[in-house]
Amino acid sequence: MPVITAPMFLVSGPELVLAACRAGVIGTFPALNQRSTEGYADWLETIKGGLGPNDAAFGVNLIVHKTNPRLQADLDVTVRHQVPLVITSLGAVREVVDAVHGYAGLVYHDVTTLAHAKKAAERGVDGLILVCAGAGGHAGTRSPFAFVHEVRQFFDGDIILSGCLSTGRDVAAAMLLGADFAYMGTRFINTTESRAAAEYQQMIIDSRMDDVTYTPAISGIPANFLNASLVACGLDPSNLPEKTNVDVAEELNHEAKAWRDVWSAGHGTGAIQDVVSTETLIVRLTHELDAAQLAFQARRVPFSNPTAG
Repeated sequence: MPVITAPMFLVSGPELVLAACRAGVIGTFPALNQRSTEGYADWLETIKGGLGPNDAAFGVNLIVHKTNPRLQADLDVTVRHQVPLVITSLGAVREVVDAVHGYAGLVYHDVTTLAHAKKAAERGVDGLILVCAGAGGHAGTRSPFAFVHEVRQFFDGDIILSGCLSTGRDVAAAMLLGADFAYMGTRFINTTESRAAAEYQQMIIDSRMDDVTYTPAISGIPANFLNASLVACGLDPSNLPEKTNVDVAEELNHEAKAWRDVWSAGHGTGAIQDVVSTETLIVRLTHELDAAQLAFQARRVPFSNPTAG
């Protein structure tokens, strides 16, 4: 399956990564899901030791930003373990790209604008993750139709499409647009190997796209959050400030933290009705993808010239 499970903060762990890779899709996790570099190294040992020669590759997400004090230490561990795929966020840095290329690893970088995509391409990344409108987490606002088309005009590496991809039909649509991989996050929150709370998973089942709010008020960067989780933390989804401020921090109180208690999800929640094992989900996605491709072929009717002949 041309699918990458997105690295989700506090949700993706070795269990989900291993289940995804064993079922034939790329599993990933954020290095910061472990509280220390030593813990991150332990997770890498667990994942590498649990994968066989016929399993898909795995990847890690590194926050490449000056606010991440662990970047260099985590990068050193990444290089030592020769992680096959490194997903970089909040900065495309040539030194990081070169370090990963030094052991023949690949670097994919997530972007939300054309300017960021061009900058990352100039830094030598192997793939661009186009985070489009409706994606979970820190999402963009661009249409996938326009974004894929414009990026392909200057970039010949891998294009990974993100935003509202929940079914095999969605994966087929991403391929038709010209993407090489579908990037799926929210759908994998509702798996048995996910580290998400049962209440979080049920909230996704109960939500539709109108139950998701796009705001910078929680984390300082625009992201999509479930309205019900905002309300549960004492916030009004229809009356949030334009950016994070002291008032929001006070309303969240010392117990309710962004991402831990204010839960993120993309607009694709309406297509998610259950919690299943990762293996079951990927089998389902495969059948849906095959059916979508067959349906597309059946519906293709070549235009004919009635005057020909």
